[in-house]
Amino acid sequence: MKTITLFGSENCHKTIYYQNFFESRNLKFTFHDVLMNDNFAQELRNLYPNGNLHFPTILIDDKRLRNPKDKDLLKWLNK
Repeated sequence: MKTITLFGSENCHKTIYYQNFFESRNLKFTFHDVLMNDNFAQELRNLYPNGNLHFPTILIDDKRLRNPKDKDLLKWLNK
């Protein structure tokens, strides 16, 4: 089973889109709100060389996807 982590914000429409994407497919994921939790924000910053808060970002195991299209997301989920 893959480990899925979604970094985003509860008021970001793309983050909400990905939450619905995972929930509609009964996929378990962990949501990290980077605007409400400084630790989650730092964790996200550490994923990028420039240290910016690029969200939504999805981690599938060790694969980082930034605002992926559905087909790319499905590809990594099905690997």
